[in-house]
Amino acid sequence: MKFIKRIAVPYSITIIVVCLVWKVLAVLVSQNVLPYPEDAIYTFLAALMTSQFWHHFAASAFRAVMAMIIGWGVAFPIGILMGSARRVDNFLSPFVSMTYPIPKVVLLPVVLLLFGLGDLSKIIIISLILGYQVLVATRDGVRAIQPQHLDSIRSLGAGRWQLFWEGYFPAALPHGFTALRLNSGVSVAVLFFVESFATSKGLGYLIMDAWGQMDFNTMFVGIFGMSLLGVILNEGSNFLEKISCPWKK
Repeated sequence: MKFIKRIAVPYSITIIVVCLVWKVLAVLVSQNVLPYPEDAIYTFLAALMTSQFWHHFAASAFRAVMAMIIGWGVAFPIGILMGSARRVDNFLSPFVSMTYPIPKVVLLPVVLLLFGLGDLSKIIIISLILGYQVLVATRDGVRAIQPQHLDSIRSLGAGRWQLFWEGYFPAALPHGFTALRLNSGVSVAVLFFVESFATSKGLGYLIMDAWGQMDFNTMFVGIFGMSLLGVILNEGSNFLEKISCPWKK
């Protein structure tokens, strides 16, 4: 019941509203430009039964998941260090402040030249975008810890590592997962961009290839696939946060 109330009902209502608006627009514009929602949904359901769709979906999912793991795995500990150690923060803050506002997508040509046209370059770009968000959120979360809480841990004889595990780490964890969850949509958006060229697999490639052939139903298959991937990543991040941070209600 909790699953139905929290996930199934809200998503179902959203889908119904989108389809109603879509139907009105399709009638007003033209079916040749914007297919009817029932036609696009039927094509998507049929595509779910094919190996070709899951080949593209698996390629995109691999890139997105690996990028999220790498971005979070690198940025989260650095964020804790910056938030807890003033010397580390003083050393790294100028670099972060200077590079954080730069749109990481503009680095794609450089990354492609250095790492080639394969999955690695795409994963690196997504990891950079996600990693900065996690780093900043984690650092600010550690900085927000009340000093008296840390003093309480030290008064019990905690050493440096105990202070880290019992103080900084649990305080930073919710902030890191919140950044991961909020930026899962950004990861999918960037994934579409990096898959729209120099590749032959992935949902982004499927969308652009269908668009080039004026096959709008298939184009929406890719769009629905991207939406499905975004939902899975978002709910997966939610699930990881709940099991990792049981104290957060």
